[in-house]
Amino acid sequence: MIAVKSLCRNYGDFTAVVQVTFTIEKGEIVGLLGHNGAGKTTIMKMLTGYLEADSGSISILGHDPQDYAGQAKACIGYLPENLPLYPEMMVADYLEYIAGLRGIDPGKQWAAVYKAMQQTDLHSKATAAISTLSRGYKQRVGVAQAILHQPKVLILDEPMNGLDPTQAMHMRELIKLCALDATVILSTHIMQEVEAVCDRVMILRNGQLVVDESLQGLGHENQLQVQTNASLDELNSMLSRIMAIETIENLSSPSDHPAYIITLKQEADNSQHAAEISAAVIKSGHQLMMLAPVRRDLEALFRQVNLIEGHNHVA
Repeated sequence: MIAVKSLCRNYGDFTAVVQVTFTIEKGEIVGLLGHNGAGKTTIMKMLTGYLEADSGSISILGHDPQDYAGQAKACIGYLPENLPLYPEMMVADYLEYIAGLRGIDPGKQWAAVYKAMQQTDLHSKATAAISTLSRGYKQRVGVAQAILHQPKVLILDEPMNGLDPTQAMHMRELIKLCALDATVILSTHIMQEVEAVCDRVMILRNGQLVVDESLQGLGHENQLQVQTNASLDELNSMLSRIMAIETIENLSSPSDHPAYIITLKQEADNSQHAAEISAAVIKSGHQLMMLAPVRRDLEALFRQVNLIEGHNHVA
C-alpha cells in the first residue's frame, strides 16, 4: 500500500528527515508522534506530493507522488494542520467546489458532499459561512474535504485540534470507519488518541524514525514482576539454572511480601520463562503471590526515546 525507503529531506543546512524507511499495509491506522520539528509534517508533505524528497523513494499504491502526481494524489485524502478552507463560502458550497476539483462526476458531486457531511455530522451547518464556525466545526469541514472522494490513503495532520471530548470521540469513530476501506496516517500530540485509535505507532526524533511498533506489541517488555515470600538471595539461588535471566532486582513493595523485577535477555520468550520461574518458586516451597509482565505505556516510551539526545530538534 505505502512503501517508503531511505527518505531524506533538507532545508538548507537543516536536516529535517534522515533515512526514514517504513511500509504501511491497507487498513492500518498509524500514529505519527514526535516533538515539534521532529519531521512529521515534512514526511506527510512528501507523501502527498506537496514536497519533493532530496533522496529516497515513495510508493503509494504503486505510484510515486512526484512522477505520477495525478494518479497518486487521486488516491490520497489530506488534512493539513493549517485548514484549507475559504471562510467566505458556505459549508455545502465549499465541499461541492472541492468535489469538482477532485474530479468527481458532476452528477455524483452532491451525493459525495451529502455523504461527507453525514460522516462528519455537518448537516446542521450546511448553509453556514465557514467563517462563523467554531474551531471544532472548521476541523470537521477539513476532514470532510479530505474524505469526499473516498480515498484509499487518508493523511491527517492533527485531526483532533479544537475538538471537545464528544467531537473527539466522534472523530475517532470516523477514523476507524475510514480505515475499513483506507490506510490512515495521523499526526497528533495527544498520545491518548494514538492509543485509542491506532494499530501502530511511529516515533520520530530529530528527523529519524526511532520507534516503529504495533500498539499490541508495545506492551510487551523483557521484564517480569514477581512477588513472593522468598528473599533476594533465595530467589537468585532457585532461579540460577534459568539462563535467560539477566538480573533480579529488589523492588520496594507496600505489602508484607517483597517484590522483584526479573530482566530477561532480549531474545527470551516471556511466556516460556514465566512458566519456568513459577515452577521453580513453587517447587522450592515458597509462595508466589504475583508473576506478571512489566508493560510499557506510550507516554513512557515517548519520554524514553526523547531523553537520549535531549530536546534539540531540527526544523
